[in-house]
Amino acid sequence: MQNRLTYFSYDLVGHHAQFVFQKFIPQLVIHSKKQDERIVRDHYDRRNDFFGGFLGERMIYTSAFFLNGKESLTEAQDNKLDLVCQKLQLKPGERLLDIGCGWGTLLAHSAKYYGSDSTGVTIAQAGADYANAQIEAWGVKETARAWRMDYRAIPQDKYDKISCLEMAEHVGVKYFQRFMNQIHGLLKDDGLFYLQIAGLKAGLHKESLIWGAFMNEYIFPGADASMPLSFVVARLEKAGFEIHSVENVGIHYSQTIQLWYDNWMSNRDAVYNEYGQWWYRCWEIFLGWSV
Repeated sequence: MQNRLTYFSYDLVGHHAQFVFQKFIPQLVIHSKKQDERIVRDHYDRRNDFFGGFLGERMIYTSAFFLNGKESLTEAQDNKLDLVCQKLQLKPGERLLDIGCGWGTLLAHSAKYYGSDSTGVTIAQAGADYANAQIEAWGVKETARAWRMDYRAIPQDKYDKISCLEMAEHVGVKYFQRFMNQIHGLLKDDGLFYLQIAGLKAGLHKESLIWGAFMNEYIFPGADASMPLSFVVARLEKAGFEIHSVENVGIHYSQTIQLWYDNWMSNRDAVYNEYGQWWYRCWEIFLGWSV
């Protein structure tokens, strides 16, 4: 897969046009609660052992952060958790809202090591159940919790800090501005917002288009807001945010996905036996291509 440019053809064919008109455009235009819940739950409510087959101990589905490039996946994910909390300048007693909290590791980490009162929302029931079990295992169930909830249903309240790590892509281009406005309204006037986006380079690049079509059809249906940085910055500023810093973590993501790929390959037999060849091969291509 790392030599894909040598072995693969990146020609647009009839299937791509069929996908755009039959699936991508309807998803892009609609993005209703019902549609998003069906799409996201179909992906994330697969049993946790499926995702554990590549995510490893921390069950974090976003880029790790490598300080010296030699850390294990667990160590690098712990680095990333600390980075998020430190960028947020998180202090004991502050209220943190994590939108798209996944399996709740940031909730548990922030409550245990930074003393925050942490709330997370996810649309996936399996993720929420795992998150709350993890929170209890970490001994912070009094100061952390995960709710199974669509982001549009988050009660109007005020938080000191808000984080959103690679969930905003799922709200879609149609609702991206509304989502940024919503977050701004949930944040205290002196609060901080940490946003991590898996975006695409500006301009039309054939490989990116083919890769994006594969991802949207087989891996992350409905995640059509993987946009260039300029798109994201413009909508943050329109919502009223003042941007303090921007960092490209692509090199960290590449190393993260390499470790995910290694985990997946090492768990081949278990995944084959439980989920079959199609799902194993699909994620093998996804992870190998994404490195």
